[in-house]
Amino acid sequence: MSILVDQNTKVIVQGLTGKTGSFHTNQALDYYGTKMVAGTHPKKAGSHWTSDKGVDLPIYANAAEAKAETGANASVIYVPPAGAAAAIEEAIDAEIDLIICITEGVPVLDMVRVKNRLKSSKSRLIGPNCPGVLTPEACKIGIMPGRIFQKGSVGVVSRSGTLTYEAVFQTSQVGLGQTTAVGIGGDPVKGTEFIDILDMFLADEATQSIIMIGEIGGSAEEEAAQFIKDEAAKGRSKPMVGFIAGRTAPPGRTMGHAGAIVSGGQGGAEDKIAAMEAAGITVSASPARLGVTMMDLLKG
Repeated sequence: MSILVDQNTKVIVQGLTGKTGSFHTNQALDYYGTKMVAGTHPKKAGSHWTSDKGVDLPIYANAAEAKAETGANASVIYVPPAGAAAAIEEAIDAEIDLIICITEGVPVLDMVRVKNRLKSSKSRLIGPNCPGVLTPEACKIGIMPGRIFQKGSVGVVSRSGTLTYEAVFQTSQVGLGQTTAVGIGGDPVKGTEFIDILDMFLADEATQSIIMIGEIGGSAEEEAAQFIKDEAAKGRSKPMVGFIAGRTAPPGRTMGHAGAIVSGGQGGAEDKIAAMEAAGITVSASPARLGVTMMDLLKG
């Protein structure tokens, strides 16, 4: 069984009736029959949403009702920034196991509140401002392009959406494929960090190697590298390739993500790369060489 999502995952869509929610729900239904089971909208409860291919999904007033009626264990959120935190909290209150928030631009103070709620909850949040999670030939939640995936052995975790796709494409091109790809998002306050996913990949028998893609800003990559180093000392390790985006960015440049800002001499690419290399992670010189670098590593 792959981590986070598989062919048995049942997904509700918060924000299904909007343009973005509708588009990506159609895409998910087309991807190996991902089990999209319902949508939510407080003013449209009792109605139905129909996919491009005629699949009808019921609309419930809230996540709790949707879960009670469908047995859903995951939710994906396509709600505008102002309402995204409330949607996450609604899913937390419903005790949804996995919540994936795609929304970009969620206010940081809203996420601080959500983060505190998560600590005492049964839910795991991926995001916000993320591309989601995809397990090849099983389940697609979010906005990742399913056509580039190939069932295989590499676990992918990334702060960058587009570089998640690059890692997936590269590992497909060299024939390695993926177990699961997780885009954790680039915001400074988010639900799930590198360490959480790396721990899952290390424990997952199907995942034989790992790619981790970070960015300038913050200390999450250094903390993840220390975690990998500590786990290796306990005898738990797997071949691992890393990449840090924003190596040439000047101090103060934000690189598009709210969390990717270098200030006060912290969060720079060189420090992150040094930490990864010290942990035994092979750092790729370019995102276009992630697949080749992993293949070379596996060949010794």
